[in-house]
Amino acid sequence: MQVADNMAVSIHYTLTNSAGEQLDSSIGSDALVYLHGSGNIIPGLEKALQGKSVGDKFQVSIAPEEGYGEYFQEMVQVIPRKMFEGVDNVEVGMQFHADVSSGPGIVTVIKVEGEEVTIDGNHPLAGESLNFDVEVTDVRAATEDELAHGHIHGVGGVDH
Repeated sequence: MQVADNMAVSIHYTLTNSAGEQLDSSIGSDALVYLHGSGNIIPGLEKALQGKSVGDKFQVSIAPEEGYGEYFQEMVQVIPRKMFEGVDNVEVGMQFHADVSSGPGIVTVIKVEGEEVTIDGNHPLAGESLNFDVEVTDVRAATEDELAHGHIHGVGGVDH
């Protein structure tokens, strides 16, 4: 069976940046399971997996526009510390849900200086070229429930 739209696909992967630093990996844990063609993974990786079969191993480099997007400096803002009401200690690296220009999103604290906090609304991997080392471990037809819900159920998927 080949990877195609509406298939449940399982992969093991290791993700590195352009400096060769490992950012993420499924090795040593459950494979990543996703519904192909539903936008559950970044577009560049989904395109690279199209037509692959169980046992296929490959490496692919994904440009920012096919990954988590370009980095936009205008998504970095300095805001007053008092905006974090109820948070005793705001620290670099903390993430918060917030309403941003494009709707609900996540912002990351990148600097704390006195009563000013600098936040970044970009995805942490925005602007990065991403390098994947991938192995396809399973491909099967998605169930009717999985297709209706837009994601895979069970081991490695969503339980509900």
